Amino acid sequence: MKAFTFPLINNFFSRITRLVVLHFMKLFFSIALLSISYCSLSAQTIGVENFQTEFQIHIATSANPVKIDGVLNDSVWNTAEKKTDFFLKFPTDEGRPEKKTVVQLAYDDKNLYVAFTCYDSGKSIIQSLKRDIGHIDNDGVGLVLDPQNVHTNGFFFFVNALNAQSEDQVSLNQDNQLTWSWDNKWFSATQKYADRWTVEMSIPFKTLRYPPGKDLWGINFLRVDMKHNQYSGWTHVPTNFKIYNMGYTGSLVWDKPLPSPSKNAVVIPFITSNIQTNRQDHLSAKYGFSAGLDSKITLTSAVNLDLTLNPDFSQIEVDQQVTNLTRYDIFLPEKRSFFLENADIFGEYGIPGVITPFYSRRIGLDKNNNPIPILGGARLSGNLNSSTRFGIMSMQTGAKGAYSPENYSAVSFNKSVLARSVVKLYFLNHQNFQTAAQQKNDPLNAWGRNAGATFDYISRDGKWNGWYAFHHSFKPGITAQNNFQEAGFAFNTKKFSSMVDVATLGTNYYTDMGYVQRINNYDAEKDTTIRLGFKHLFTSMSYVIYPKNNAVGRHTFKFESYSVLTPTNSFNESDISTSYQLEFKNTSAIKAEMLHNELNLLYPISFTVATPLPADRYHYSQALITYNGDTRKNFSYSATYSGGQFYNGTIHSILGSITLRSRPHLNLILQAEYDKLQFPHPYGSSELFLLSPKIEYSFNTKISWTTFMQYNTQANNFNINSRFQYRFKPMSDLYLVYTDNYFTTPLLQNKNRAIVLKVNYWLNL
Repeated sequence: MKAFTFPLINNFFSRITRLVVLHFMKLFFSIALLSISYCSLSAQTIGVENFQTEFQIHIATSANPVKIDGVLNDSVWNTAEKKTDFFLKFPTDEGRPEKKTVVQLAYDDKNLYVAFTCYDSGKSIIQSLKRDIGHIDNDGVGLVLDPQNVHTNGFFFFVNALNAQSEDQVSLNQDNQLTWSWDNKWFSATQKYADRWTVEMSIPFKTLRYPPGKDLWGINFLRVDMKHNQYSGWTHVPTNFKIYNMGYTGSLVWDKPLPSPSKNAVVIPFITSNIQTNRQDHLSAKYGFSAGLDSKITLTSAVNLDLTLNPDFSQIEVDQQVTNLTRYDIFLPEKRSFFLENADIFGEYGIPGVITPFYSRRIGLDKNNNPIPILGGARLSGNLNSSTRFGIMSMQTGAKGAYSPENYSAVSFNKSVLARSVVKLYFLNHQNFQTAAQQKNDPLNAWGRNAGATFDYISRDGKWNGWYAFHHSFKPGITAQNNFQEAGFAFNTKKFSSMVDVATLGTNYYTDMGYVQRINNYDAEKDTTIRLGFKHLFTSMSYVIYPKNNAVGRHTFKFESYSVLTPTNSFNESDISTSYQLEFKNTSAIKAEMLHNELNLLYPISFTVATPLPADRYHYSQALITYNGDTRKNFSYSATYSGGQFYNGTIHSILGSITLRSRPHLNLILQAEYDKLQFPHPYGSSELFLLSPKIEYSFNTKISWTTFMQYNTQANNFNINSRFQYRFKPMSDLYLVYTDNYFTTPLLQNKNRAIVLKVNYWLNL
């Protein structure tokens, strides 16, 4: 096991292009000095360490259950403490919002209750009535909860002004982007008046995980007012942090320590029936029926057991296709519900989306990305105590043809240290139950294991981040070049931010359950894939200006550099980009970017059907400009043009999106992309089209219909996916899904189609 020594780092830096390093060092130290000066001059009146003293809300006991109807006439709301002084969060964190918000809290032995009064006149701006639409561009209110009060992870509940619910788990990762894919049972209702709208929420304690005997929780509240394009929060969260940043919560003060919530056991049985045709493989129509179940069992107030048997994910919304002009596979997000509960405890190792040992989409696919059946699985996750989270998961797949059954298991522990930092440990095991002959022919696929540790440092105010990670992979007969190491830091203030990340990855670092973007290199001449490790240096710096009393919300200047070396420290690639973005207070924005790439192409690559581009040294530059219109309007659009050099040829790309709305029911979205690539003889040229219209109609908050079409000439596929959903009871659904696939060449020749009916029912035991 080779240590990550300073000589290795020095050797790495010395091999990076001199111009990039000098430019980066000058710019970085200049910004670092300015940042430190800025911090000392513009420190907030209230330090973040005092937030939970300065921002406190006391909760009232309700003698009777609150009726969740949006009408605040329950007696407890006459006496519950009111908080009204919200702070602006976006587009600036200076001053107070235009409209007043009042929030109150209450509880009984089963539920946490929240009441909002949002002063506003006129019609609310709502993008959709679909569940999990989220908080972006929707008039609504949100509740941020940190029951452990350790400032690392928690929950976010949001409801828009017409009662469309969204909920998600929040992790320590400062770049955490909400997916709204975590689901659980809670209740809400809204009411509209001439000068205000009101909200009532009821969140069962058994939905939350919290330690008994604790009388202080972390809490914050969000108000979105789209008429004024203002996001505001109860605590004064700096604009450079998310509103759900757990480091900036106030305190929810209970009148007495909470006892353990009642234990909860949920069974979610489901049945599916389908009819499928496969004309591509000349198979006749096939009818199918299956059943299975999911289960959630509360073992303690903070530990949950999730079980799944014969899971079916046919109702999951289809992946959005993209045109891939890189040399590597595209990372697609996980959408399957079973893998999303506490997903961060397994998935936030390495560099998510780039290099990560755990990528749950690998489960249920063979080596050629063909689906294989998942028989069942179990996950135990939660909090051992106030500072230790854990997750244990095991999934078993079945055989399919000659492909053997497999088991995927994972264990992860997160230990909170210092103010907001975390030490993380994991172990992964993939076991393929091959025959002796299969093991002899493919020994590397017999089993694979990964283990690693990470230290993530985050200062109490979130401005300073640092990380170091070491990962090791185990494969039969491999004992060298099987490590991944990463170190870096980030500095983030309202105006200045910077980040440096250094990593080295061995050629024999395998991740049977993971994703590594650059390790597999396709040789287009030999039609083979070569594994090759690499080392990288990524730097990013930005500076933001917030004009006062202006139609402009912010100016953002950004510089990024990404440099890659081979395992022998020879040059592979260098990307430099500089950009400027102008954001208006009416939600529209303009962005301009310049990119320069220097590449030592190691293996021939092809973007056309002609001769592949040879392995050679390439220099090319491109420019990009984007305009996004006002998203609050019923008609909005965006357009992007990029063009310039591309390897030894040229590229011109146009991307566009048009959205037509009839609020709050109908959204018609048309997205299109056109790419024209031209190379000198004999390397050919190519024109690529990607058309993806989407129609969403929400009849109400329980019934919706979505049709998504994707015409992709690069993938030679035209897909239609139409999904009807009826939530007939909380967390209980009926789905009717139609999917159809055609070739684009020859035009509209059918590949396969299917119709699926699925019903699931949430049953509390």
